[in-house]
Amino acid sequence: MYRIVTKKPLNPTVTLLEIEAPLIAKKAEPGQFIILRVDEDGERIPLTIAGFDREKGTVTIIFQVVGATTVKLNAKEEGDYLQDFVGPLGNATETAGKKKVAVVGGGVGCAIALPVAQKLHAEGCEVHSVIGFRSKDIVILEDEFRACSSKLKLMTDDGTYGEKGLVTDALDALVAEGNTYDEVITIGPLVMMKFVTMTAKKHNLPCTVSMSPIMVDGTGMCGGCRLTVGGETKFACVDGPDFDGYKVDFDEAISRGAIYKEFERHAYEDACNLFKKEVK
Repeated sequence: MYRIVTKKPLNPTVTLLEIEAPLIAKKAEPGQFIILRVDEDGERIPLTIAGFDREKGTVTIIFQVVGATTVKLNAKEEGDYLQDFVGPLGNATETAGKKKVAVVGGGVGCAIALPVAQKLHAEGCEVHSVIGFRSKDIVILEDEFRACSSKLKLMTDDGTYGEKGLVTDALDALVAEGNTYDEVITIGPLVMMKFVTMTAKKHNLPCTVSMSPIMVDGTGMCGGCRLTVGGETKFACVDGPDFDGYKVDFDEAISRGAIYKEFERHAYEDACNLFKKEVK
């Protein structure tokens, strides 16, 4: 059993949990993920590690409430326990030797991008961060990104906060200012990563994408996260989650991801109805 040390809502649908897991905290690196079960009857879900404290022995996860398991997870409070919490899994994001990097995050994907930016900053790399959201009310982790970035561009689709526009607009603007990068690292919705990759390619910048959004089982057994990379079949959970964005078949990944949306919606509604009955 794994105790919840801290629970903090970041916006109406996104929550931060700090979990007591000293063995995982000892080995964890940015880009890796854990698998958890809320209770003994729960499904396993993978969540990317959003932070860790080796001294305290804690691991931080940030999740969006979108399905049945995240509804149940969000119902937990400080002092409660999770049934299972396994990791770290997957390959860590490569950061060594880089002098200047653009980190581009979108929505809840910023939770995955943050530890990467923090590690690059700690290693002496100049970090330019671009974070994008639909509107002001769902912005997360702004202060944390400012602390580890030489430059930060915060974009909102509707212009209610930061600059109005897309993260690709911000990346174009940074390059227009004369910046060049050893690498662009992007994490967020698949469509966003597709267009960030296209923008990076336009400027001849290497681009790494995290395909963690398509992971389901986390062990390579279900095949739900298979994708085509450079004409070969790969699995995000065991071969990644980081891949060369130039080689990823995004259209295939986006199409496959849409298959689960209807099931996820029904599971979410069933879980919400269950909690309503318990309250009565």
